Amino acid sequence: MDKHAAIYVAGHRGLAGSAIWRALEARGYTNLIGRTSRELDLRDNNAVEAFFSSVSIDYLFLAAAKVGGIVANNDYCGDFIRDNLLIQTNVIDAARRHGVKKLLFLGSTCIYPKLAPQPLHEDSLLRGDLEPTNEAYAIAKIAGIKMCQAYNRQYGTKFISAMPTNLYGPGDNFDLETSHVLPALLRKIHEAKQDGAAQVEIWGTGNPRREFLHSDDLADACLFLMNHYDGDDIVNIGVGEDIAIRELAEQIGKVVGFEGQLAFNTSRPDGTPRKLVDTSRINSLGWRASKPLDEGIREVYAGYRQAVLA
Repeated sequence: MDKHAAIYVAGHRGLAGSAIWRALEARGYTNLIGRTSRELDLRDNNAVEAFFSSVSIDYLFLAAAKVGGIVANNDYCGDFIRDNLLIQTNVIDAARRHGVKKLLFLGSTCIYPKLAPQPLHEDSLLRGDLEPTNEAYAIAKIAGIKMCQAYNRQYGTKFISAMPTNLYGPGDNFDLETSHVLPALLRKIHEAKQDGAAQVEIWGTGNPRREFLHSDDLADACLFLMNHYDGDDIVNIGVGEDIAIRELAEQIGKVVGFEGQLAFNTSRPDGTPRKLVDTSRINSLGWRASKPLDEGIREVYAGYRQAVLA
């Protein structure tokens, strides 16, 4: 990408999109385009068409999506599949019709079957049943992947798809009903410490294993792929190692300084038993994650405390 190219980051205020925006600015890209959801509702096809008709876009990072944790995905599954299908369909099609040179579509590792072999390789897509609690979101993301691939074949576009593992980082969502596991645990354990609680309840058994990717690493990978990858195959983005939820909670407890007990509520769902991605494809291209988990947690907690005290 030329440093002066017009680059649109869809979802530039979200966890992934804001990290991509920061990375672009840090690397000297000067013509960045962003619209908040109030300024541009990507679910509205007429609004999307008017936007693309009013600006010239060379490159597009599609990081806009309706996202959430297990509870939100399960309870609002209709909203998740509808909103995400509308967002990605409107943006991908407009990008094709208005001559965007290259688009990067951000998916998720929840696209893979619940019981797919570990670590999750890109070839596992559509080879088994999905995790029921996030099936609607996953199906929407799979549709986005297939739309990019179909457009590449029919129209000769350069639309690539990247599948990041569980994200965390600056600007994360700490709402206990809609957040992902790491920020939810961080908030619950912080509040337990502040309240002087003897224990903190954690959903599930604590046994599932998850991989956590800092949003700055994700952004670095997205820029790397935009500059160095033109393939039709999807590409996983991850760190290549995972941790049990119980171990994660213990690690967060140490960072927060919580000395109480962790009480695991086994009546609550665990979700997928394990989600570790195979990063051999992106590693072979020359990219690896660099942010250690303990360092990332400390940074996120510092930011959370600053926001809470503000």
